[in-house]
Amino acid sequence: MQISSRLLFLFITLSFSIAPVFAQKNSQLTGRWDLKIEKDGIKLPSWLEVRKSGHQTLTGRFVYAFGSARPVAHIEQRGNHFNFSIPVQWEAETGKMEFKGAMIDGRLEGKMVYADGKVYNWTGVRQPEMPYHENPIWGAPTKLFNRQDLTGWTATGKNQWMVENGILTSKTSGANLVTEQKFTDFKLHVEFRYPKAGNSGVYLRGRYEVQVADNQGAAPSDIKFGGIYGFLEPNQMMAKAPGEWQAFDITLIGNRVTVVANGKTIISDQTIPGITGGALDSNEGEPGPIMLQGDHSPVEYRNIVITPVMGEG
Repeated sequence: MQISSRLLFLFITLSFSIAPVFAQKNSQLTGRWDLKIEKDGIKLPSWLEVRKSGHQTLTGRFVYAFGSARPVAHIEQRGNHFNFSIPVQWEAETGKMEFKGAMIDGRLEGKMVYADGKVYNWTGVRQPEMPYHENPIWGAPTKLFNRQDLTGWTATGKNQWMVENGILTSKTSGANLVTEQKFTDFKLHVEFRYPKAGNSGVYLRGRYEVQVADNQGAAPSDIKFGGIYGFLEPNQMMAKAPGEWQAFDITLIGNRVTVVANGKTIISDQTIPGITGGALDSNEGEPGPIMLQGDHSPVEYRNIVITPVMGEG
């Protein structure tokens, strides 16, 4: 069957004119969003990224209150309304998590059907821009741990942390430990030691976890030692054997991070896309504390020193 050149021209013209319409419709939803899911009277910090694949297909990533970033294969959109579903990750239940939402005055709101079938409301705001200092002016280094007691720290639940021989120690799985002081941009030095199969983490501003785990000899991964959990993969595995003291030197400016593990730069000036599972909140534009994860295994910390950014030169 032959198609006249006039019809062919019309078909091509329509094809190219439709694409920008889809792109314009999707552009309002695309981007990164800080979410709050209201579950049993608690607002759980979560995160959503929406991106285009081709002219009109929407895909993304989602971070729940725990676990790592989860891929979203397809986000369906009808006008200002959208929906998607994801399989369970670390949930005990087996059902999918179903999301329905709408954009209203530049914000998102909707409902989530959890893996157990219960329904919860959620809201979202666009992730704020976080300024980056090209030439930071550094303040004075400050010790966050006095090696005597828990002054300046608060447990998120029933406290199991103690100080023994100048070492901050969690002997059993329990509460996380959070600084009372909050920070914006900084350099952080922290030393730690874990037993065999140990698992902990250092949360920057209480939102971005640098993984602390017994992974010596394993291939680098964003969910293993030195990774920004679920997002940024180290360029090499620098974990030592369990029982040895190790160190991170971390620089966080805006949402760009550098991680030096045991003397080697394993992540260099990379952008953290969003909060990681276990974050204290999803208020990314605000200062936040340093949090030490204590809800997995025994772990020890010492020599925790922060150097804040005071401005830009």
